[in-house]
Formats: sequence, structure tokens, C-alpha cells
Amino acid sequence: MKTLAYPLLLATAALAGCGTTPPPAAAPTAAQAAAESTVPGVPCGEVPGTGGAKTVVTAHGKVDCTAAANLLKDYFAKLTPAEANSPDGPGPIALGEWTCGSGANDPVTACSTEDGRQVEGTRR
Repeated sequence: MKTLAYPLLLATAALAGCGTTPPPAAAPTAAQAAAESTVPGVPCGEVPGTGGAKTVVTAHGKVDCTAAANLLKDYFAKLTPAEANSPDGPGPIALGEWTCGSGANDPVTACSTEDGRQVEGTRR
């Protein structure tokens, strides 16, 4: 009886893996998506920033340059003088699915979405 049990046990173990599909991979988090999509960034020209200063636009992830430039134009147009001169820096300001802002005296304005897309505006 023992000699018959071992081959049956091995056959059962071998068949147990047949026909099963591995579980689906977990969806990447927003941070993972951002990390994967930000290399290296696409230069998208310049837009006028606060006080007319030239601001270089860079898109990261699935953002085309026209949308990136328009986003920063909308952000700078929406900033009030008080927000632009805040000691804490302007923002955060919501523009649809985007949130934009920067730190005090920071030359970079950063905009991002929950799915990891990013647009940066760097004051010249």
C-alpha cells in the first residue's frame, strides 16, 4: 500500500499546479507610477510666470507639452498677488485634477495629479 501511495501523492502534487493562473499583479501606487514616469522629463518651452518672469516648462509622465504649458499659464493667471507673495510660497491651488504650488522662495512650481503625472515650471 505504501508503494502505491507515494506515486499518487506525487501525481496529485504535480497536477495541483496545472491549470491555475497566478494572481494578477497589484496596480502600482501613485508614487510608483510617478517614479517610473518622471525619467527624464520632456522640455516644453517657456511660459510667462509670476510678474512676467520666464518659466521653463517640463512635463513628466503622460502629459503633452501643450497641456503642460496651458496648466502653468492657468496656474499663474489664477494666483492672486497675495498668494504670489505669501511667505509660505504660493499654493496649493487646485486646477481640475491638478494641484500646483511651490515653497517659499522656490524657483520651481510643481503640479501633480493623483495618478503620478507631473509638470514643473522653473523660473529663470
